[in-house]
Amino acid sequence: MFFNIFEHVFQKMSSFILKNFINLKGSDIMRVGIGYDAHPLVVGRKLIIGGVLIPYEKGLLGHSDGDVLCHAVIDALLGAVGLGDIGELFPEEDKYKNVESLLLLKEVVGMVKKMGYKVVNVDSTVVASSPRLSDYRKEILENLKAVLDTENVSVKFKTGNKLGFEGRGEGISAMAVCMLSGGEE
Repeated sequence: MFFNIFEHVFQKMSSFILKNFINLKGSDIMRVGIGYDAHPLVVGRKLIIGGVLIPYEKGLLGHSDGDVLCHAVIDALLGAVGLGDIGELFPEEDKYKNVESLLLLKEVVGMVKKMGYKVVNVDSTVVASSPRLSDYRKEILENLKAVLDTENVSVKFKTGNKLGFEGRGEGISAMAVCMLSGGEE
């Protein structure tokens, strides 16, 4: 059974590679980045995930809008091109207070493009015991695909199974990995 699963995963990966990398130039550089973010849930804040307002009695505490998914994707992109992290680029200054994280993500994508890279794909996971986020997957994906300028975006939702701060409903975390191509040697 294990080998059947392995074969299935290998076929999916091979298909993805052929579909997305067959047109790469020999000089294209591939870069991978990983990002993570977590914020506590508090009363009196809006809950925004992937640029989508989620109706809920609590929101994420943060200097910006607290969008953990956008923050994780931003850190993945910045890491891939060696530009540090979100806190370095967007410090806790008045001009970033309550700013929409989707706008920050758009700015980072612009920086990545100016460096000659394009986003090949982004894979992400959001961990939250509540509210149920899968109902908003389509809107979240539309936002991310538009800003990242690629159709190769996935977002998964996990509950934490009552483990950790996410499982206890104290906060929400997100992880993201990205692949970029292009650039110069």
